[in-house]
Amino acid sequence: MADEIVNRVANSVLVTINLEDYYPKGQRVLFDIKDWLFEGFVLREKDFRNQVAEHDWSQYQDAYVALTCCTDAIIPGWAYMLISIQLESVAKKTIIGNLEALETSIYQDVLNNLDVSEFANKPLIIKGCSKKPVPQNAYIMLASKLKPIATSIMYGEACSSVPLFKKK
Repeated sequence: MADEIVNRVANSVLVTINLEDYYPKGQRVLFDIKDWLFEGFVLREKDFRNQVAEHDWSQYQDAYVALTCCTDAIIPGWAYMLISIQLESVAKKTIIGNLEALETSIYQDVLNNLDVSEFANKPLIIKGCSKKPVPQNAYIMLASKLKPIATSIMYGEACSSVPLFKKK
């Protein structure tokens, strides 16, 4: 064999960014308050406050919590606030919404604090596949943050990427 096989991807200047690498550790919890409502639909303030007072909040230590109500009940804003005040001292983050909204909010914090200076003036690939639940919004947020500093942005894998942006 006279010709050596050369891995052009490994030798290229492309930088791959994997959002999965920035996935924060911590349990994700969907906290549904429907069980604290009368017949799953009516919030009785005294009963609700008793549930909040008697609940073991320590089980959410260092967790990310999404507060929701899966029924069509009308929940006053103070109810979620009351719960969030209890969670503030134990949970890493609390939002109102589903688990996807929670992941989006977590990634928004991560990406807002991400130092992207190492990616300046480089061609970048945002890796698309992930084993962790990286929300689609995180890809949009990352592309937006990288666009002002990158020479190009692609999506996918080095062997089969989709061009998204090229600096003129």
